[in-house]
Amino acid sequence: MRDKYNREIDYLRISVTDRCNLRCSYCMPDGINKVTHDDILRNEEIIELVKEAVKIGIKKVRITGGEPLVRKGIYDLIKEISSVKGINEVTMTTNGVLLIGNVKKLKEAGVSRINLSLDTLKKDVFKSITGKEMFDYLELIKELKDNGMEPIKINVVLMNGINSDEINEFVELSQKYDLLIRFIELMPIGHLEFSWEDHYLKNEAILKANPNLKLFKEDLNTRYYKEDNKPGAIGLINPISKKFCSRCNRLRITSDGKIKPCLHKDDEIDIFDLSTSIYDKLKEAVESKPEEHDIDESKENEITRSMNRIGG
Repeated sequence: MRDKYNREIDYLRISVTDRCNLRCSYCMPDGINKVTHDDILRNEEIIELVKEAVKIGIKKVRITGGEPLVRKGIYDLIKEISSVKGINEVTMTTNGVLLIGNVKKLKEAGVSRINLSLDTLKKDVFKSITGKEMFDYLELIKELKDNGMEPIKINVVLMNGINSDEINEFVELSQKYDLLIRFIELMPIGHLEFSWEDHYLKNEAILKANPNLKLFKEDLNTRYYKEDNKPGAIGLINPISKKFCSRCNRLRITSDGKIKPCLHKDDEIDIFDLSTSIYDKLKEAVESKPEEHDIDESKENEITRSMNRIGG
C-alpha cells in the first residue's frame, strides 16, 4: 500500500515489550513508569495484527523493545510471526546481552538478521551509559557469524563527549570483523537523563575523523562508507541533520498497542479502540503518514514518549 506521498509502506516494526535489562540514559532512564502486563499486546493480538498488516502490503517485520529477548515466550512468538503467509523476512534489534548462546535458537525461530545495539567498546563507558556491566560482544559477533547471521549491523548512537572519541575504534572494529557499523544521530525523544543539546553531534563528524572513507552504497535510511580494499563499512543514519522521510517505508507498533505512523511525532492510533477494525486502523496509519517530521536541531518538537516505549 502506498501513502499519499507515493511511498510504498511494506515494513512493520513491532515493539514486544517496553522493558529492558539495561537502563540506557537516552532510552530508558530510571524513573520511567513501565506499562503493566495487562496493557502489553498478547501473542494472539500480535499475530492477528501481522495477518492484517499483510493485507495492506507489509512484507517485513522487525521485532524490537525495550529489549525483545526479555519477553517471556519470545522464540515461540517469532516462530508464529515468521509463519504468517506473506511475511518474507523477520529481523530483530537487540542489545545482545541475552543473545549469547541463543543465536541458533533465534535463527531456528525464523529471524534472519540481527541489528545489535552497542554504543561503546569501553567497559567503564558501557556501565555509565547502561548502568550494567559490559558483555562479551566479540563472543556474540563470532556466534552470529558461525550461524550465518550476516551481514551483522551494529547500531551506535553517537553522543558528543560520551562516545565520540571512539569513532576510530569502531571503524577499526568494522574492518577487522567485516561488520556494518551504523552511527545514529542522537534524537530528542522522551526523557533523556542529560541535555540533548550538549551531546548531539552531526554524523558528518565521522567523515571528518576518517577522510579515507568513501561513499559506496545507500539504502532507505543509511549511507554506507568504506575504505578502498578493506572489509566492513560505516553507515550514517542522520534523522536530524539530513532527513530521509521521503524514503520512509514503515509503521511502528508500540508494546501497549498503538500504531505510530511517524517515529518523530506524537500521533498514535489505538489498536484497542473497537470503533474500527485493525485493518482499517492500519490503513488509516498509512494514509496519515506525514510528508516529513518536524524535529531539527532547534529541538522545538521533541517527542514525549521515551524510546523504550516506542520501539528501537
